[in-house]
Amino acid sequence: MRGGKGKAGGRKHFWIRTVKYEPDRYEKKGFLPPSAKKPGPETLNVGELNDMIAVNHEALVIDKEGVIDLDSMGYGKLLGRGEISKKIQVKVKDHSQSAVEKIEGKGGEVIIDFI
Repeated sequence: MRGGKGKAGGRKHFWIRTVKYEPDRYEKKGFLPPSAKKPGPETLNVGELNDMIAVNHEALVIDKEGVIDLDSMGYGKLLGRGEISKKIQVKVKDHSQSAVEKIEGKGGEVIIDFI
């Protein structure tokens, strides 16, 4: 008696064959902690910010002191890809070091908003 047709018994009496020759046959399901399911902050690159300043200045949220408030615009982190063409002041919760270097290289300032 051969024990069934085809792949019959792959989860029962032919388990050794399944483990040895087809280790990826069954899907592996695991546990993800809730912190892994939380989305990260919305990011904005320095080059994209420069394009926003050049194209649609009225869409930017600028407070009384002339500081661009990225938190009010929905961005949580400023990244350093791209170039900036003018001196600006930006308020944001988180930033990369390269973004700060590029903005301060043009004479601007990055203000960290902890609230």
